[in-house]
Amino acid sequence: MTVTSLRTTTGATPIALFDLDHTLLPMDSDYEWGVFTTALGWNDPAEFTRRNDHYYQQYKAGTLDIHDYVRFATAAICRQGESISIATHDLFMSSVVQKALKNQALALVRSHQQAGDLVAIVTATNEFVTRPIAQAFGVPDLIAINLQRDPVSGWYNGQIDGTPSFREGKVARVTDWLRAQGLAWGDVEATFYSDSINDLPLLEKVQHPVATNPDAPLRALAQERGWRILELF
Repeated sequence: MTVTSLRTTTGATPIALFDLDHTLLPMDSDYEWGVFTTALGWNDPAEFTRRNDHYYQQYKAGTLDIHDYVRFATAAICRQGESISIATHDLFMSSVVQKALKNQALALVRSHQQAGDLVAIVTATNEFVTRPIAQAFGVPDLIAINLQRDPVSGWYNGQIDGTPSFREGKVARVTDWLRAQGLAWGDVEATFYSDSINDLPLLEKVQHPVATNPDAPLRALAQERGWRILELF
């Protein structure tokens, strides 16, 4: 899969933004992390599964309270502490995530990098879960939900730090990222790949929205608006 840089045709700086779960990965990394750690005995299986499924349905419906969800999703790592959590995530990467890294997704990311585009992963999953996954894709620029650290322990406390990269927050966080590069929206030619109707604010912000493995609401909207639809998986 090859991508031609937009810089030669528009004079703007080309950027490629990627959602992660169900876009570059054929799974929800946060959901699977919860399943993985529950199997290790970190959570009560019945209660965790019930709540995890409930939040996932809310996410798909566009009704998720992201602060409430992040407190739930990070409770186990807050209890386990830093060293155990990091070691367990290494095991999660080797036993779950590596099997979900598809050649076509890796090739898509590489094609934008090779074309000279600025590339970032923009996800509503927290930084603890997603940082190693972004590294596996070879993408150093990760815009994820940042987590607060306790001033005494130095480890996460279950709260969100700053603006969550969720729904409208993705636009705000990408704006901040561009500013850090010395750029504004008017300076770039932006492509955004996403599967979810939750990402509509950022899809509407870029010049080139790509509905990637789209959910039913996004597929319908993309067809209505004539957006590109990419079946990556």
